[in-house]
Order: sequence, then C-alpha cells, then structure tokens
Amino acid sequence: MTIAEGAKFAAALRALVCAACLASAAAASAEPAAGGFDETLTLAGQQLHLNGAGLRSVFIVKWYVAALYVPERSHDPERLLAQNGPRRLAMRMLADKSAARLTRAFRDGLRNNHDDAELHSMQPQIDALFATFEDIGTARQGDLLTFDLVDGTIRIAVNGTPRGRPIDGERFYAALLRVFVGERPADPELKRGLLGVDAAAGRDAGAAGS
Repeated sequence: MTIAEGAKFAAALRALVCAACLASAAAASAEPAAGGFDETLTLAGQQLHLNGAGLRSVFIVKWYVAALYVPERSHDPERLLAQNGPRRLAMRMLADKSAARLTRAFRDGLRNNHDDAELHSMQPQIDALFATFEDIGTARQGDLLTFDLVDGTIRIAVNGTPRGRPIDGERFYAALLRVFVGERPADPELKRGLLGVDAAAGRDAGAAGS
C-alpha cells in the first residue's frame, strides 16, 4: 500500500467511526427519555407530578435515566428548588456504577454548584450521603435509586428497600437537585429533560400542528 493509499484508507476509517458514533448518539436521543416513569405518584400522602425525565450519558455510554417528581410542575429551576413538601428524584441505572463512581459524580456536582462555605456547612449531610453510597455498594443495571424528601429528611432506597440512614435537611435536598438542574449541571441535556423543557416544546409543536 502506498502512502497515498494509506492516507485514503485512514480517512475512510475515521469517517466510518464518526458515522457510527453519530448513529449511536441519534439512536440514544430517539429513545423515550421517560424510562417508564409514571406521570404521578403518592409520597407521604401527597400526590406528586412528573416534572420531567432525561438520559444521563457520557459520550455514547448511557449511565441512567432520571426523573423528578414535585408537588407543582415548573420549567424554572429556582421555583423547583424553592418548593416545599415531599419530592422524589429517581434514577434508573442503565449500567453498573460503583459506590466510588457515584460518590465522585455527586461530589463533583456539589462542588460545581456551591462555594466552599456552603459545602462546609453541609459537610455532615455530604458525609451521610457518601456513607449511604458505600452501604449500597455497586448500583446494578436495572436498579432504581430513589432520593425522597419526606418530613424534612432525605431517604434513599434501592428498588424500594431503604439504604443508609435518613439525612436531615430540605436545604441539602435542594443542594442535591442543583447537581442536576443547577447553573452548572452534570449534564445540560439531562437538565432540560428534568425541567420538562423538551416535553413542553413537543406539546407546543403538536398543538401548533393540530
């Protein structure tokens, strides 16, 4: 093979790899992001509504599908963070993730959305969260992790089984939500999904076309 032929072959191979990546990404975006989550649920005697759902992926690797349940739907992150009463953040795992990976992801998200003073004031809750991840161990593909706010405490469960101890503080629950819908979210597309922005756009487009 000549140098020119080799260069052409390398270029063609790169094109095929890029095409495969784009096709995979397109397929991922075409999948329903709701992940089979119900439109409503009852938590601590109060009905909650699905605010939105979205896919968390890194490059073409799918990590989980998340859903946010709140008393009142809103596309405004600050309004969601300011709501009172029960709430639920649910994560359906699409790949195995160790306690260390979960801890690193949440630690980075908390650091990205809070200053040092805020993090210091929440350190007991952060330690309790990471201890719960250690108790869970590896979150397996297909597992459902739920982060519920009930009576001012955060309760974490895997497939309906409580794990760790309840964590004090509605303020810390808002901090956890900022990892997903804050100014510097872990995944901007996931943020849009949890805010229900894409779903609302789809409904508006459907109404315009009818």
